[in-house]
Amino acid sequence: MTEQSHRPRTGAVVVFYHPDAACVERVNRLASVMHCVVIDNTPAMPSGRPLVLSSEIEYLPNGENVGIARALNQGVEALLRRGAESAILFDQDSEPPSELLTELPSLIAAANASGDRVALIGPAYEDKRLGGVAPFVRFRPWKLERIAPEGSELIDVDFLITSGSCINLKYWSTIGPMDDALFIDFVDLEWCVRAKRAGFRVLGAPWIRLAHELGSEPVRVLGRIYPMHSPLRHYYLFRNAIALIRRPYLPFSWKSTELMKLPIRIVIYSLFPSERMKHLKMAIRGLSDGWRGKLGPLA
Repeated sequence: MTEQSHRPRTGAVVVFYHPDAACVERVNRLASVMHCVVIDNTPAMPSGRPLVLSSEIEYLPNGENVGIARALNQGVEALLRRGAESAILFDQDSEPPSELLTELPSLIAAANASGDRVALIGPAYEDKRLGGVAPFVRFRPWKLERIAPEGSELIDVDFLITSGSCINLKYWSTIGPMDDALFIDFVDLEWCVRAKRAGFRVLGAPWIRLAHELGSEPVRVLGRIYPMHSPLRHYYLFRNAIALIRRPYLPFSWKSTELMKLPIRIVIYSLFPSERMKHLKMAIRGLSDGWRGKLGPLA
């Protein structure tokens, strides 16, 4: 590996939304390792002083929730202004291991040095509530191909979750920013689809693990565990699924699996959580808005 591969210019983007003290402690530790940009989507948060953030952190408060996509775009643009070559993206509750912070940027730099067109590399994520380490995924008609995160070789995948993933900023302008009209949910998937359509690779690093909790407390239905979200998140989930199904550049293989999942999700999210009717109403509203192409934040 070249010296550049060992010492790439990289930074982290962390999105805050009503962070607690543990979130602040995590981002302060992260800032001691690399330059860190915090985008705060917490409403009415005018400055970083109440958070007791490290002076090393570049803190950008929005004063409102502008969505995960726009916040990530803001953080990436801040790193680009500093000349970064790669950006590691995090949710506020992610606790990255040290090897993630060093190896992912080095893998991106090595790909650039060899001419390999890699857009994104990410770890396998582990949510103990959902049964441990999640498999990597490739789209196949009517059913996802799940790939066990094993071995020491990078794995070509069709998408990675945002948190813990390392973006190759060399190709950021070619692929384009995250779609902020989606606001939240499927933002990572839509970006990965565009990256792959443009001829870039999306790779999973199975030997690197990130502890990450997906949603709130999950529910078990017929032996399977499903992540649970708030009624508002379910609105965005159903809305964006329909909106993306209607877009011609999303692959049929993904659309077919989503069409299979939608009725199952409606049943689960309307029968098992508390406030069942609220979940159902928000899901139906999301389906309607997605069909009509009504995107952005829910007014």
